[in-house]
Amino acid sequence: MGAKLFFGVLVTVAAILVLVLVLVVVGGIIAGLLAPFIGTVPVSYNLQSVRARWTSTIVAILGIAGTVGVFVAMLSLARGFRATLVASGSPGNALVMRAGATSEMMGGITLDSVKVVQDAPGVARDSSGPLVTQEVVGVMPFPLISTGTDANVQVRGVSPNVLQIRTFAKIIQGRMFSPGLSELVVGKNAAKTYSGLKVGNTVNFGGGRWQVVGIFDAGGSSFDSEVWCDAKILNEVLKRPDNVFQSATVHLASPESFQQFKDAVTSDPRMNVDVVREVDYYAKQSTTMTRLITVLGGLVAGIMAIGAIFGALNTMYSAVSERGREIATMRAMGFSSSNVILSFLFEALLISFIAGVVGCLAVLPLNGLTTSTMNFQTFSNIAFAFKITFDLLVMGVLFALVMGVLGGMVPAIRAAVRPVAVTLREL
Repeated sequence: MGAKLFFGVLVTVAAILVLVLVLVVVGGIIAGLLAPFIGTVPVSYNLQSVRARWTSTIVAILGIAGTVGVFVAMLSLARGFRATLVASGSPGNALVMRAGATSEMMGGITLDSVKVVQDAPGVARDSSGPLVTQEVVGVMPFPLISTGTDANVQVRGVSPNVLQIRTFAKIIQGRMFSPGLSELVVGKNAAKTYSGLKVGNTVNFGGGRWQVVGIFDAGGSSFDSEVWCDAKILNEVLKRPDNVFQSATVHLASPESFQQFKDAVTSDPRMNVDVVREVDYYAKQSTTMTRLITVLGGLVAGIMAIGAIFGALNTMYSAVSERGREIATMRAMGFSSSNVILSFLFEALLISFIAGVVGCLAVLPLNGLTTSTMNFQTFSNIAFAFKITFDLLVMGVLFALVMGVLGGMVPAIRAAVRPVAVTLREL
């Protein structure tokens, strides 16, 4: 995990450097295009102004940088949660549930229906038969290693051939459970998060005793936070009918076989089921939490942005009040009001750009960091990692520039519209 985190930081630092280079080049092109309108106000004048007022400049930079950091962190949190759930699905798999069910927890499919599914066209087969896993889903409390308090873990009863269906999942320690025995294989994140889920340990839940025989890696998907066992044994322990399951997952002969399989199953008069691509199901499952994180993050970042904008306003108003003589002199020398406005806006954008880069750099260590939260669709804990991507860094810098414009526009206009004669008399 440490190597992955280090590599992620290197990649994102490189992305920041590329972003800075691109913005510098684009900024140079824009400055060249605007030169006839800006006049000849030298950029060095703005740089010297920023340096002369370094204390207020630092305050403005820290305020904007903190806001950008929160903004990027919350978006990366939402993106990481969505990426984890979407990674749980495969375009080559189809999920079959009771018609109208919005999640597996609410699903129900009988053994007779599973047999119909197994015989449907488009289902992949190997030497052992059709690649279909009928599954039972439950939620059980396990103590967290960090606090010792219980948290809900999704326990999934699966068929013994599940690794041939979810081909991205692999046993990395121990072995696969044996059919008909009370044995567990544990997702790698669950093994790191909950007490007792180590190979060789025996755990109690649902009124049964289970032996942990293996740990699997499901490629960073939500399955890494689950515990798997034999579906028939889980049904017995939970005292559920042995011929009823929550869902069935089908490995298709090819992704293009989905429509053929769906049409055959849903048109069968014996069936009352919905069929969706597995990847679409998990993408939909991520919608509620992703929206919640994004909205809450947006509110927090918005409140902080108001404070940062006032900080930028204060900085720029201070610059205007201290530079009355300079502004009046520039106006007397023939610089127009638009020249002064653009000069002050350039200064505000310079400050906000630096703040945006600082905020993005400050949040980079979060990239790849694993956290967990409640998935409201399943009422179980799910572990996922912050996912900071290049486009989020661009959005962070643009967010900073917007704050810079909002904070610098009013002071810039105030500086430009003051009559030259009045300003000179006041000095």
